Amino acid sequence: MSFFKRKPSILGVDIGTSDIKIVQITHDGAKPYLDTYGIVNLSYQLTSDEGGAVVAKAAEVLKQLVQHAGVTAKRCMISLPNSAVFTSIIEMPFLSDKEMEKAIQFEAKKYVPLPISEVILSWSVVGENSAAKTKSILLTAVPKHLRESYLKLFSLAGLELEVIEIEALALIRAIVFDTGSNHVIIDIGAKATGINFIKEGFLQLSRSINVGGDTITSQIAGVLNISHARAEQFKKDFGVAGSGFIPEAVRPVLETIRNETKQLLTIYRAKGVEVGKIVLVGGGAGLPGLTDFFGQLGVPTELGNPLARLDYPPAVEQVLKRYSLHLSVAIGLALNRE
Repeated sequence: MSFFKRKPSILGVDIGTSDIKIVQITHDGAKPYLDTYGIVNLSYQLTSDEGGAVVAKAAEVLKQLVQHAGVTAKRCMISLPNSAVFTSIIEMPFLSDKEMEKAIQFEAKKYVPLPISEVILSWSVVGENSAAKTKSILLTAVPKHLRESYLKLFSLAGLELEVIEIEALALIRAIVFDTGSNHVIIDIGAKATGINFIKEGFLQLSRSINVGGDTITSQIAGVLNISHARAEQFKKDFGVAGSGFIPEAVRPVLETIRNETKQLLTIYRAKGVEVGKIVLVGGGAGLPGLTDFFGQLGVPTELGNPLARLDYPPAVEQVLKRYSLHLSVAIGLALNRE
């Protein structure tokens, strides 16, 4: 779906576990303008590629999606899945940038479960304690083979890859409006769920668990002995609202996510840090009754609204709302003006 073609524009590309999502945004007005977007199914995962065949197939799918969506931007911002990237918040003393670089290279060995020679390290300051003379550092380690796969993919697709970042940072940019408060962002994807703790606009912790929308669908299909397609429709229609057998089929998977979130809240409450809001995003977040289900943790819970930062034709609002939860990461990427 293509609306208008303006410049300068940025293309955000979110390659998830089951779909590729793209969003093109132009930054030449008072408010970022949504030019176009697109979603297409991807039946294979880049993280499992060993010979390059998957990269070539994914590149062709992305190339066709870009063409059909009427994308005009070449500048591309992409995210890496939480499950494939290692992130940690570490405390470091006040040091010069040169000294910090050396110190982080040494400290990273304690946190990254791969040889340092096999990853690309990056870091950024996300807070500081003047009294203790320490800085909180977000440490990110990306496996080199994964980065090379993405570079090859975008080259084959004819796009100029400028920025690679983790999903959580894109989500903060898209849906965190009050940086004076603390948030938990729960991103329910098809095969995995990311749980992110955000303190005053900065990422503090990111966890990934291997359950998602497909897990819920499979659970329903197994309990009711129905096809995957019928189970998917049942999930969308009934979710966790009301009573009966559908909620009982869904509940075990959702409780896994909720229990993980509860543990996270407990850890930070023990440190005197309260969470003001839980925000749900991702394709699996649209289940009826899901905000009430997570609201039982005692924290106000709502669906994310990445469209709030954007300008777009009113005529397409209803269609956009159907897909906005899916597009949250891609929108956050396209909002990156670095």
